[in-house]
Amino acid sequence: MNPGEIKKTVRIVSAIEEGICYLALALLALLPLADIVLRLTIKTGFPDAASLFKHLLLALGLLSGMLTTKNEEHLSIGIVQNFSSPGVKKTVSVIGHIVSAYVTMIIAWGSLSFIRVGLMGWKICGIIPDRIFALVIPIGYTVMAFRFARLTPLEGKKKIIPYLALLLGTISALPIIGAAIWPYDRPEFLREITELYYDIAWYIKVPGVIFLLAAALAGTPLFVVMGGMALLLIQASGVEIHVVPGQVYQALTQDGIIPIPLFTLAGFILSESRAGERLVKAFRGLFGWFPGGMIAATVVICAFFTSFTGASGVTILALGGLLFAILSQHSRYPENFSIGLLTSTGSIGLLFPPSLPIILVGVTFTMTGVPINILHLFYGGVIPGVILVTAMIIFGIVVSLKMPGKTAPAEGSGGTFGIEPFNLRTALGGVRESIFELILPIFLVVFFFTGFLSIVELGAVSVVYVFIVEVIIHRDLALKDIPAVFRKAAPIIGGVLSIIGLSMALSFYIIDTQAPQNLVEWMKNTIQSPVIFLLLLNLLLLVVGCLMDIFSAILIVLPLITPLGVAYGLDPIHLGIIFITNLEVGFLTPPVGLNLFLASYRFGKPFARICRYVLPFLLIQFAVVLLVTYVPALSTFLPGLFR
Repeated sequence: MNPGEIKKTVRIVSAIEEGICYLALALLALLPLADIVLRLTIKTGFPDAASLFKHLLLALGLLSGMLTTKNEEHLSIGIVQNFSSPGVKKTVSVIGHIVSAYVTMIIAWGSLSFIRVGLMGWKICGIIPDRIFALVIPIGYTVMAFRFARLTPLEGKKKIIPYLALLLGTISALPIIGAAIWPYDRPEFLREITELYYDIAWYIKVPGVIFLLAAALAGTPLFVVMGGMALLLIQASGVEIHVVPGQVYQALTQDGIIPIPLFTLAGFILSESRAGERLVKAFRGLFGWFPGGMIAATVVICAFFTSFTGASGVTILALGGLLFAILSQHSRYPENFSIGLLTSTGSIGLLFPPSLPIILVGVTFTMTGVPINILHLFYGGVIPGVILVTAMIIFGIVVSLKMPGKTAPAEGSGGTFGIEPFNLRTALGGVRESIFELILPIFLVVFFFTGFLSIVELGAVSVVYVFIVEVIIHRDLALKDIPAVFRKAAPIIGGVLSIIGLSMALSFYIIDTQAPQNLVEWMKNTIQSPVIFLLLLNLLLLVVGCLMDIFSAILIVLPLITPLGVAYGLDPIHLGIIFITNLEVGFLTPPVGLNLFLASYRFGKPFARICRYVLPFLLIQFAVVLLVTYVPALSTFLPGLFR
């Protein structure tokens, strides 16, 4: 086969892979909608619909993870890469790829053992056995392992090194390979090898964890770091490591996780259309006549988009350029103020429905033995979310009134700084053009809070709704553009679901070792005051939000914090809202807050300058964090009222 034929074959295989992934995402959106229609018309839905939807999520999680690996877009921290020379960047990249290839190869072998030992019998999901669905786990991790090896930035004979890491991963997986071959009556030599591996893991667990943490700071994908820690710590505790892919299977077959890719896709359809431009026009007409009006519009628009995507970076990257032009060029706000505002509002919508972090908090609470209604969590986030948005808007109005250049009005306004005269026709025209986007939050609130649609059904309906609005009604996107939207959404979906799966495995170890209970005992003996505990919790969560993405933080840190909250008498809803609010502010906390790096990239400004621009907004948000922390009624009033 000549090079041209090889390239053609690779393109065909790549197209098939992407097509299957996008098909799984489309089915995950369309089948719940079809199930609703069937229930309303013939009074019955799909047979075993819930199980089918959950296993489609499993397939989507691994397939999108494969695509994310191919595009090298997995979520990572990468402090070293952000502050180092090209030579150091290449070195840490090589190490990260080798570690990733090694860890994912072990998980791939463990997945085969899990299917052989952990999935007993043949459970039918729709019309497909669960073991057939589960095969996507070893296939997915094997493909990821080889892709990490292939993408390692080495040349010549050194290219063999990452493939040796795959071999080493296979050798490290010998006990679980043997378990897959002899699941019940294992030969004596296999028992001896397994015990030897347990002993080795015990002795290297501390330096191994330190190495993996360093690898995380150097840019190794977070899901690999969490998976590596889970493998090492679980084996050191004398438990077979096929528990790790077992936890991936359990994590990605939960009802509560299904809305995450659906709302993410809906958010990307909105961000890739001209919905942002229409909303800006509408809010300019409605609010542009008073000081700080465009700031109010900016804050509300950012909150709207972030509530859908669940990822603050999407809002900054998708709308940053448009809103920056409106603020700095049309409304004539200084560059430092405009960039600071847009950076700080990139995560401001995480407390509003259909916030993906709130959904994940509810799932995590349930996993840790604190059953909670996600609906009540949404109620709990409303007042703190409104306070946060209002505080940012008030600050914007105050800044507008104090701007030194009141003689520098908005372009063509002839009035006060940043103000344009109110025009009823213009305002109504903007509202008319964006009416379908404006009613979307109302639609979500009514159908979810009244219980007419479940959160999964709401996610599916949202995708179809925004598709109809942006493709058929407004025609911002053509059908041929939809694969490109899927292509942009897949890395976020794949990155998040990869982290959720392996975070669950690390959480399993944390809970299994009774670390939360031991931490509770230590804290109760050390700190008696709930006020001091809350202050320490604020500081801890700011550091966590600064260093970790919000999804892995929820799955790893929240199980540790939950028993402490119970011990100090915190309402779980209050604790969940404190958690998310702190993490929002953590995104803006130097030296490694995620939004700071994204803003530096989007606006082309030095990182240190972005930190300086954001400081006043960071102080305001931190004040709101303290208010939400020490006034529980802000989070618990609405849930108590609607109970």
